[in-house]
Amino acid sequence: MRNFEDKILTREQMVAERARLKEQGTVVAFTNGCFDILHPGHVTYLQFTRQQGDVLVLGMNSDASVRRNKGDDRPIVCEEDRARVIAALECIDYVVLFDEDEPREMIAELLPDVLVKGEDWAHYVSGREEVEAAGGKVVLAKMVEGRSTTNVIGRILEVYGKEGGSD
Repeated sequence: MRNFEDKILTREQMVAERARLKEQGTVVAFTNGCFDILHPGHVTYLQFTRQQGDVLVLGMNSDASVRRNKGDDRPIVCEEDRARVIAALECIDYVVLFDEDEPREMIAELLPDVLVKGEDWAHYVSGREEVEAAGGKVVLAKMVEGRSTTNVIGRILEVYGKEGGSD
């Protein structure tokens, strides 16, 4: 069994690995996100994404990127821990962090064969133009109703309040 920590690559390592995979004719599926507080909606989404290719590369927002996108209270879980949890999932082949607000540059570097985003992003898929121009495709995944990190955080606050509770 592959050590999950070996799945976490730097951007440079991932670019080199993508070139190797392309030479082999491996179909690369790519998605991205924060993945702060892993929940069943994430797992369902990632399983679907993995089915779109031979390997799944996950671009994960760095902590700074999450803060810029979601506010100063996020992420709840730091980037190193988020990456380790996601990498431990069987469906994940590679995790690579990005610090930009959106992954367009990284997607343009990797040019995955399949770019997957949740259908809630149908209005804008970062990297769509680059992937389609290179002959790849964009797939929109159905969302799992009521399953979101925002809902999980809301439930925690409802139960424990802002002051916190005991473990």
